[in-house]
Amino acid sequence: MNKHPIKLALILAASLSACSMAPTYQRPAMPVPAQWSQQTAAGQAVSQLPWRDYFADPALRKLIDTALENNRDLRVAALTVKKYEAQYRIQRAAQFPTVNATGSETATRTPAALSSTGKERVSHQYAAGVGISSYELDFFGRIQSLKDQALEQYLSMEESQRTTQISLVAQIASDYLTLAADRERLLLAQSTLQSYQETVSLMTRKAQAGSSSALDVAQAQSGLESARADLARYTSLVEQDIDTLSMDVGSDVSKDLLPEKLPEQITSFADLPAGTPSDVLLTRPDVIQAEHQLKAANANIGAARAAFFPKIALTASGGFGSVMLDDLFKGASRTWTFMPQISIPIFDAGLNSANLDVAKINRDIYVAQYEKAIQTAFREVSTALTQHGSLVEQESAQVSLTTAYADVDRLTRLRFDKGVENYLNVLTAQRNLYGAQQNLITIRQSRQANMVTLYKVLGGGGVQEGKSAS
Repeated sequence: MNKHPIKLALILAASLSACSMAPTYQRPAMPVPAQWSQQTAAGQAVSQLPWRDYFADPALRKLIDTALENNRDLRVAALTVKKYEAQYRIQRAAQFPTVNATGSETATRTPAALSSTGKERVSHQYAAGVGISSYELDFFGRIQSLKDQALEQYLSMEESQRTTQISLVAQIASDYLTLAADRERLLLAQSTLQSYQETVSLMTRKAQAGSSSALDVAQAQSGLESARADLARYTSLVEQDIDTLSMDVGSDVSKDLLPEKLPEQITSFADLPAGTPSDVLLTRPDVIQAEHQLKAANANIGAARAAFFPKIALTASGGFGSVMLDDLFKGASRTWTFMPQISIPIFDAGLNSANLDVAKINRDIYVAQYEKAIQTAFREVSTALTQHGSLVEQESAQVSLTTAYADVDRLTRLRFDKGVENYLNVLTAQRNLYGAQQNLITIRQSRQANMVTLYKVLGGGGVQEGKSAS
């Protein structure tokens, strides 16, 4: 077989390296301060720590695991990544020639009236060969640029999947804290209701004995009804919280995984390390996604520029042809074709120029979107850090306030038992303590939810790093 055309085409394909015409990529400068102004800042360890190491509660870990298996949004994100990975492989395959093997037989019947011999004749032709069809030599990097664009789009979708998964992890943790706080409030309402019931019984007996007034009984009854209303409200909220958690997890939640009250610490960090530069935002998946989209737009400029230059395509084949099947693979039956083709753009009414302008404008759009992603991330982290420092101080103050109200409640009751205090002051002290306890639960929930938020906005390692394609 004469293989020279096939060899020539393959040698050209392998030896002619594309010279990409895409602009040299340069990461835009970060349009935010170099460091947050807050004294308490989250360290890079937080942004890179896997969620299993960050969240300390075993029940919460099981719920997150279940959610990651069942969540439909996450399934869609994973399938989208697979789709873009396949599209990248398709575009990468265009860099290589497609080689096909062919075989054929042609049988032709010639009637006697048309035959030169005056007799009916049946002729056969046999052919077998290998060929390359319309392979474009990428002199100016058009195909390389399109492959680079497809790669960046694929990597962008991987980061989108990471964003979806981190958001899901944070949502489950937030749902868990909401349920824990409402169940703790429910327990407090039950305890307070029981205390008011005992007080109403006591005041009723005292009124019957003449040592208390009907006003005292009515005041105690008002506290009882207020606690009863809270009990009904928190019972309903707990049921709603369980339904919400089950929906986000994607299945019914086992009772042994439901928190009875807020954990002391939902994370493995009692507090956050200090002094982190703002470039930690570059590890956030949404920021990385925006940069991959920018790189894809940058690569597309190379493809648009290459359209101004000639396109060279090769078609080549080599094989055997014979009228006798027995003679098909003999040396005299060798055949080959070699057909290079060049297409030179001459007039396109400004089409290529417009396409290049669109590519450049798209690149500028993605630059702005990348900068906006960084600014949004910086603002979210800054807000969360500000809240973190405030919530720590609020919790400390609320603990002191609750302790003080507990002392007031205890001393007021002692004075009432000795007959030197009226019941209205006892009721006021009891209500103040109950309100302080409720507020303490709220602040503790907010502080722990803030730790979840910080992990999310810092781009915590809630998902395995995406595999890089080559």
